[in-house]
Amino acid sequence: MQNNTARGILYLCLGVFVFSMQDAIIKQVSGAYPLTEAVCIRGLVAAPILLALVQRDVGWRAIFASDMWPLTVRALIMFVSYTVYYMAFPALPLADAVALYFTVPLFVSALAGPFLGERTGWKVWTAVLVGFVGVMVMLQPGSGLFEPAALLSLVAAAMYAVSMLMARKLSGSQGTSVMAFYQNGVFLLGAGFTAIVLKLLGIVHADHPSLSFLVRPWVWPTLPDFLLMGVCGLVAATGIMLLTSAYRVARASAVTPFEYTGILWAPLWGFLFFSEVPRGTTVLGAVIIIAAGLVALRAAKHPAT
Repeated sequence: MQNNTARGILYLCLGVFVFSMQDAIIKQVSGAYPLTEAVCIRGLVAAPILLALVQRDVGWRAIFASDMWPLTVRALIMFVSYTVYYMAFPALPLADAVALYFTVPLFVSALAGPFLGERTGWKVWTAVLVGFVGVMVMLQPGSGLFEPAALLSLVAAAMYAVSMLMARKLSGSQGTSVMAFYQNGVFLLGAGFTAIVLKLLGIVHADHPSLSFLVRPWVWPTLPDFLLMGVCGLVAATGIMLLTSAYRVARASAVTPFEYTGILWAPLWGFLFFSEVPRGTTVLGAVIIIAAGLVALRAAKHPAT
């Protein structure tokens, strides 16, 4: 396995920034369209882009790899993770939903040993825990933490951590583009299958905004909204490649703290597009998280300390 910490951190920070724009788009359409429709449109746009990347990198025959089942399982985990993550958006302020999701490093740090046999030094552990304190500071005294939808972000974080550790484990046998293609394909098929099952069961309404976002019937989108959801496909293709590459080329415990940089973008998009004014605790939490990330970057160079 490759191990290039600086490059992995760069990939991850760029990927988090790219995906933060998708978060804003998904929240924008969450009041009028079902999640499955948005994911399907996104997947259709991303599919030819990712297939072209597979052909360029390793050839399309690599899609039918001998370890296609581990790739499929990883993609299914990612599908569930992102589905429950996006379901939280209609019920929570964007900054709160994203901040709760950034418990990911705690899950990765706890699982990196059993999954990968990596040794995580106490400095990295301390930095990740301090970063988590920053997340908690951002959430208080807001009520989002007590909204049931907050649990969706936490479940998404745990499943995302497992999928990223699987990406690291598969890195010796599969290219980034192949893993990204599988992920997008499962997203597309999974969203379509979910929509069909919900329709056949006659489940088209729910009182809670998170459930309503999932079960709402498909409608013909306006051109601006269709283009917005299509842009998600471009964002997804780019973001998937960047995030998967990050965990392939660097130690999970070294790059994971930089997942926190997403908290810088969530309050900005929330303010610009949804009139969600960041609280003082948001600013303080962001400062704590950035400081923790810088400490983790330095400590990752000496993982055994």
